[in-house]
Amino acid sequence: MRRTKIVATLGPATNTPESIDALVKAGVNVVRLNFSHGSPEEHKARAEMVRVAAKKANRSIGILGDLQGPKIRTERFKEGKIELKAGDKFILDAGLGINDGDQHQVGITYKELPNDINVDDELWLDDGRLVLLVTGIEGQKIYTEAVNSWELSDNKGINRRGGGLSADALTEKDKEDIKLAAEIDVDFLAVSFPESGKDLIQARELMEAAGGDAAIVAKIERAESFKEPEGDEESILDGLIKASDVIMVARGDLGVEIGDANLPHAQKLLIKRSRELDRAVITATQMMESMTTNNIPTRAEVFDVANAVRDGTDAVMLSGETATGHNPALVVEIMGQICEEAEHSSEVTQSGHRLGDNFRHCDEAIAMASMYIGNHMNVKAVASLTESGSTTRWMSRISSGTPIYALTPHKKTCRRISMYRGVYPIFLDQPPLTDAKEANRVAVEYLLERGAAEEGDLVIVTKGDLIGINGGTNMLKIIRIGDDLGCT
Repeated sequence: MRRTKIVATLGPATNTPESIDALVKAGVNVVRLNFSHGSPEEHKARAEMVRVAAKKANRSIGILGDLQGPKIRTERFKEGKIELKAGDKFILDAGLGINDGDQHQVGITYKELPNDINVDDELWLDDGRLVLLVTGIEGQKIYTEAVNSWELSDNKGINRRGGGLSADALTEKDKEDIKLAAEIDVDFLAVSFPESGKDLIQARELMEAAGGDAAIVAKIERAESFKEPEGDEESILDGLIKASDVIMVARGDLGVEIGDANLPHAQKLLIKRSRELDRAVITATQMMESMTTNNIPTRAEVFDVANAVRDGTDAVMLSGETATGHNPALVVEIMGQICEEAEHSSEVTQSGHRLGDNFRHCDEAIAMASMYIGNHMNVKAVASLTESGSTTRWMSRISSGTPIYALTPHKKTCRRISMYRGVYPIFLDQPPLTDAKEANRVAVEYLLERGAAEEGDLVIVTKGDLIGINGGTNMLKIIRIGDDLGCT
C-alpha cells in the first residue's frame, strides 16, 4: 500500500465527472483548487464533482484551496507579446496603463516595486526565463537591461533575486477567496508568500470568521524564510511551521528567489524541520512536468519524486500535469508507482525520530510508543480511534512500514487525514464506542474487513477513556487476533 499521498491540481483537463473519477481511481488523495485561475463557479463545480466521485468510490478525498497571494506580474502588451534580446533596454512602469505595454515598456501590478528594489538588483520574469538587471529607478519607472533573450508575453510573474519584496501575503482578492474556500468547505487552505507566522494566523482567523475550519498550509516561497535568527530569537522558518498545519515546499518561486542550486538543501531542511515539529509537508512544482505532454516521465523526474519520498515528505504534488496535461490519471498512476518503490528503502521504514525528546502530551506519547512497538514487534497494523486525527499525525512522523488506520466518526477528520503519510482514514458510521473491549473488537473487525490483518496477526489499538474528546488518547493495547480478548 502506498504511504505517500498525492495532491493533484484540477483545471481544464480535469473538469468533467469522468476525468475526476479517473483521478480517484488512479489513487489521488487530495485535489487542489488553484484560486489564481478559474471562477468561483468553476471551483464550486469541481469540488462537488470530487465529493461525488469520492462517495462513489467510498474514499476520503481532501480538497485544498490555494490562494494566489501577492503575485507580482507584468501587465499586458498591445500586441500580446514582445521579443527582447540580450542587451535591450526595457522599462517596468508602475504608472503605465494595463494594456499599454510595447517593445520598450510594460506596466506592473505591484505599484510599490520601485520602492522595494535597488540599482544592480536582478528581476527574474516568467519563472526566471527572462532576467532583467536594474540600471536605474526614477519615480514609478524601473530602468533595466535584458541579461538574456526571451519572448515576453502578458501577465508574467516578477521576482527579485534574493527576495526582499514587502508585498502583503494576503491581498484583497485572497480575502475574498478565503470566503469562497469556507463556502466550498475546503479541508486545507494554502497561503502564498507568507512572511511570518502572523500571516498564517490572520488567514486562520479569516477562515474561522467565514465559518470554515480548514487546516492552514504555509507555502514557503520567500528567501527571507531561511534567514538566520539573531540571538535567542525563533527563526522565521520555525515560526511559519508552528503557525501552520502543513508546509508546502513551493519550489517554483522559491527557486527563483534563492537560486535553483540551493533548492535541494532547502527542500531537505524543510521536510526535516517540519517532521521534527510534527507538521505534514508537501513537495511541489514540476515533479512530473514532462508528463504534461508525454506518456512517461524523465529519469530525473523519477529520481526527484523518489528522493522526496526518501526524505520523508508526506505528499507529492502535481500542478500543470493534471490541470492542463493530456493524461492526468496516468500521471497520478505512475507517480504512485514511483512512490511505492521508493517506500521500500530503509530511510522510509526505519526511524530515530525524537528518541531523545520529552513528550508534551499523553496522546503524543501513545502515538510514538505505538509506532516504535510496531517497528520492533512485527505488528501488522495500527488502528487508532481518533476524533481530530492528531494522534495519527504524530504516528505518521515515525518512519515505518506499519500501516496506520484512523477510525473516526467525523468525515472532516477523514479528509484531513488524507494528507498524512502512511495513514488511511476509515469512517465509523455507528454509535459512539463507550466500552473498551467493544472498541477493540470493532477496530479489529475493520482491519479484517479491509485485509489489513488476519487471524494470528499482532495489531495495536489506541483509544481514549473519554469518547468524543479531542486529544484524549491515553490507551494502547497490543492484540493477537484470535486471542480471547474480545476480538475473536
